[in-house]
Order: sequence, then C-alpha cells, then structure tokens
Amino acid sequence: MPPGAVRVAEFVAECPYTHRLPDDPIVVPGLPGGSHMHSFFGNTTTDADSDVTSLLKGGTTCSPKTDLSSYWVPTLYSGDKPVEPTGTTFYYLGEGVRDELMAKTRPLPLGLRIVAGNAKATKPDASSNARWSCLHAGHVGSSKDFVECPSGTMLESYLDFPHCWNGKDLDSADHKSHMSYPVNGACPASHPVIVPKLRQVLRYPVSGDPAKFRLASGPGFTMHGDFFNAWPEAEMERRVRDCIRPIVKCGADGTP
Repeated sequence: MPPGAVRVAEFVAECPYTHRLPDDPIVVPGLPGGSHMHSFFGNTTTDADSDVTSLLKGGTTCSPKTDLSSYWVPTLYSGDKPVEPTGTTFYYLGEGVRDELMAKTRPLPLGLRIVAGNAKATKPDASSNARWSCLHAGHVGSSKDFVECPSGTMLESYLDFPHCWNGKDLDSADHKSHMSYPVNGACPASHPVIVPKLRQVLRYPVSGDPAKFRLASGPGFTMHGDFFNAWPEAEMERRVRDCIRPIVKCGADGTP
C-alpha cells in the first residue's frame, strides 16, 4: 500500500444528471412512456430500448468517461416543479463483508442490472432502504421519508445496492432476487459472489418543509435506484484489483 494511502476499499464515478424520461429499460424494457418519470445519470443515450450494446456505444456525463453505465431514480418534485440533483456521486465500495473476504471480490459483470429500494412501498418498512438526510446539517438525522433541512443546506439521498451476486443471472424477474445483501459479514450461500457495493449519493438543491416534496413514484420512502452496468470489462477488473481487493481508496481515474 502506498505511504499515506487511506485504507478504504473505494473507487468513484461522478455522473451528473443527463435527461428525464418516463422510461425504464430494466423494469419495462421496450415500452417508451411505460414508467413514472425518471431522472437519468451517466449514459446520455438511455431510454426504454437501451441494452448493453447501445450503452457501450453511448456517451456519458460520468467522470471517468470510461464509465458508460446508466443510473436512474424517480424524479423529485417540489410542488409541480422537477428538481434535479446537483451532486451525483456513485461510490463503488468494498464494505459489508469481512476484510479477509474483500480479497475475493469479483468485478461487477458487464450487463448486470440491479434495482434497490422499493418503488411500491406503502410505508417506510425494511424494503425501503434509501435514506434522506441534510448536507451539512447532521443534527437533523436521517429518515426513510423526506426530512426538513435548514435553509442553506441541501436534501440528500443515500442508497446502498446489494453486492452479493448469485454468479449466473444478470437480471431476475423482480430485478432483485439475483442479488442479496451480506449477512453477518459474508455473502449467503445462495449468492456466493462478492462484487463491489454501489452506493448512490444524490444532493438536491432544496430545503425546508418536506410536505412540498414528492417523488414520481410517491412519498419519500418509495425512493429507489436502478443500475445498468456498462463499465468496460477490463476497466472494472482493474479497479477491483487495484482498489477493492487491497482495500485502497482510489480516485476517479481508478488509481490510489
């Protein structure tokens, strides 16, 4: 490990907002307008017909430009006005499993599709695992529903994606059951392959009374994220090898 390196298994992509469409190429592929409104980050070509081939040919807002993945969430509204995040960081982390298992982390397979959170949640239960908080106002605390952020701060959304894979399916009927969260610091036998954990952090330039906010999918606890992996395979492999397995914090270029 280089002297002074931070012992955190991490590489990041900053992927600003690109466009809004009522499309969802994971949940309702091939059906333009078939979904609630989504805000897309990263790949600039994402629409209802997107697949691995089209994403790999697309452009991106991400830094690094090598990340051609698509990320999307239900659009946030303040009243009837859509609000897009001005901070859009996607962390790839070695977390949630014991250190000695981190060395077994495998790259996220090209074309992997994951949905985290629950768009159909009717209350803030265990299925709604996104949380809301306020940037620079930690005293407010976090919640599964919108929180009231003081003037001058920003509403923040955190969402951790599952990072235990069954080792064979790039998707599943519910877009979740091919993946699992770790249990007691290890991946369950049903989902034995450890992959980097995606953490989505979005910062919205709004504050104040949460009653004025809603998501295209409903209340704050319906927050969910979709991820369609289109990192070129060699690039993902290098970052897992150089950042995640040795537990090193890397920059956007994938080096410590």
